[in-house]
Amino acid sequence: MTSEKKGMTDLPQTAEDVPTVEITKKYLHVLRKVVGLHIDPETAEVEWIYAQTLDPYGDEPDLPEEYDQVGREYFARSPGSDVWINFGDLPEATRMKLWEKHKSKLAFPAGLFGFSLFERNDSRPAAQDSRPRRDTE
Repeated sequence: MTSEKKGMTDLPQTAEDVPTVEITKKYLHVLRKVVGLHIDPETAEVEWIYAQTLDPYGDEPDLPEEYDQVGREYFARSPGSDVWINFGDLPEATRMKLWEKHKSKLAFPAGLFGFSLFERNDSRPAAQDSRPRRDTE
C-alpha cells in the first residue's frame, strides 16, 4: 500500500460524476421555518413585494391558473443576510413585533405620509365619506 496523495487529475471531470442533493419543497418549507426562528424582530430588516399569495417564494413554476393571485407579500431577514423569510413562515410573536415596529413602512398605502384616506364630514355618515384628501393638520 502506498501513501501517495491523489492529484487533481484524479477528480471527476464531469457533472455526471459529481453527487448531487435534491432539495424538496418540503425541506425548503421546514428550512425557512427554522431560519425564521432566528430572526430578531428588534434588528430585522423588512420589505414587501407584489408576489403570488399562494407561492410567495416562486417555488412553483406550474402554479394552476385558479391559484394565480398576486398581492402584497411581506418578508424579513436578519441584518446582512441574503435570505428573506415570508412573514407567514415566522413565529406569530416575531411577526406581530415586526408589524408593530415597521407598520409605517408595511401598511397600505406605504409611504404616503401626511395623507388621510377619507375626508370626514360630520354632516354625513362615514359610509358616504369616501373622497381621498390631503391632510393639512
